[in-house]
Amino acid sequence: MSISRSVPAAALALLCLGGLGLPAQAQQPAAAPDIATLTASDAVKQLCAGTITSEQLVAAYIAQAKARANLNAFIALDEAGALKQARAADALRKRGGACKPLAGLPVAIKDNIQVQGLPATAGTPALKGFVPGADAPVVARLRAAGAVVLGKTNMHELAFGVTGYNPAFQSGPEVGVRNAYDASRIAGGSSSGNGAALGARMVPAALGTDTGGSVRIPCAFNGCASLRPSMGRYPQQGIAPISHTRDTAGPMAQSMADVALLDGVIAGGAPIRPADLKRVRLGVAQAFYANLDADTRAATDAALARLRGAGVTLVDVEMPKLMELNGAIGFPLALYEAHDDMAASLAKYPPGIDIAQLAAGIASPDVKGTFDAFVIPRKLPAPAGTVDAKPVYDNAMRVARPALQKLYRDTFAKNRLDALVFPTVPRVALAAAPEASSPENFGALIQNTDPGSNAGIPGVQLPSGLGATTGLPVGLELDGPAGSDRKLLAVGLAVERVLGRLPAPK
Repeated sequence: MSISRSVPAAALALLCLGGLGLPAQAQQPAAAPDIATLTASDAVKQLCAGTITSEQLVAAYIAQAKARANLNAFIALDEAGALKQARAADALRKRGGACKPLAGLPVAIKDNIQVQGLPATAGTPALKGFVPGADAPVVARLRAAGAVVLGKTNMHELAFGVTGYNPAFQSGPEVGVRNAYDASRIAGGSSSGNGAALGARMVPAALGTDTGGSVRIPCAFNGCASLRPSMGRYPQQGIAPISHTRDTAGPMAQSMADVALLDGVIAGGAPIRPADLKRVRLGVAQAFYANLDADTRAATDAALARLRGAGVTLVDVEMPKLMELNGAIGFPLALYEAHDDMAASLAKYPPGIDIAQLAAGIASPDVKGTFDAFVIPRKLPAPAGTVDAKPVYDNAMRVARPALQKLYRDTFAKNRLDALVFPTVPRVALAAAPEASSPENFGALIQNTDPGSNAGIPGVQLPSGLGATTGLPVGLELDGPAGSDRKLLAVGLAVERVLGRLPAPK
């Protein structure tokens, strides 16, 4: 069934039945919002203008979340709480209160980010009973700007994967978070539920986390936009960790304008205008163009041709030893830091368990294997089995990571680049099955997102099109110099004007 037909009708039915408690005069001014096409930025404008209410929006998105429960996008859908927040936002506007930047906009929060009064499971059974007493700072900033928290979204267990094939939480008949465009496919991860919810129009905006691609990969697979900010741009308190060197929260939404809106709320700054593409230089490094499937290559080639036609200067660049350097960093950082970072988090936000008890309850075979073999014993994989993690980690931090960061700095400076451009993921979404979470698939799916993560630089993801054969979304990533987040968002805004948004799934 088409979202564009089903959602407004469902929401309108709810409103007309009077189940939301709106006074009669408040039910008249606006028809049910068409959330198939509505962006967060447009929703905020309409909320401030009074042409829609926050309660109408929340009702429409809740209806859609229930209608697409088969995607397993939500761990906790806070229907009563969200409607209460929405009514409060509407009442404030009726009293003549200033329209806040998010003005009663519904948002979803990944379940490893703490929200007061809602579970913070990090997608794992051992934390099912943990309900924090305060919002994480990133959530508090969204709430202060008028956001309404719709609920907590599903994820790859403990954020240790990129498929979302998590057997621990289900709202539908099948295992794992499913793709909005084809429920037989994975949603990507680890911010899996956010990607599925955005693609399926269950929510206009969301907050996820990204360690090696976790806000970018789900948006590539589900046709949404996202930002992995420069390291340190957002506060990380109140978020279940993997690696303090690599972890960051990141906004996800229907459009780049929405992503910029959320970034402005979290990090501050004036509204961002689209860049002049005739002044934009984007680097093309062949390392990011390896192992592409046919749909991804065709969509990427077409996107680059359209950008060139819009005035963008594309520059072929060399990045020697990029993937070699990245390989010396990624696993050593994530697997070594995960032990101490998670142990410290469990001690600070006490659910009453230690890291060994957490590991014992892991439901996903891939994550369980990673914790048992590497994280808990402080080991790393090696050709002849395993090795002690500490010396390899020390080398990664002392030698390999600085070398990778220098390679990026030199590439940007030498070629006068605003950003690098490449396909976010080398292939479209895989079939949903346990084997999707194999080590081989993990390495393949993070091929292009991981280097920027290890360098600590910002990256934006936006759709480049639908695959000609599969009909599945293909993503395009722009990675910029460290600290260039606002400029990168400006480029992303301009690129999106050329490439456009994807249609809602049928």
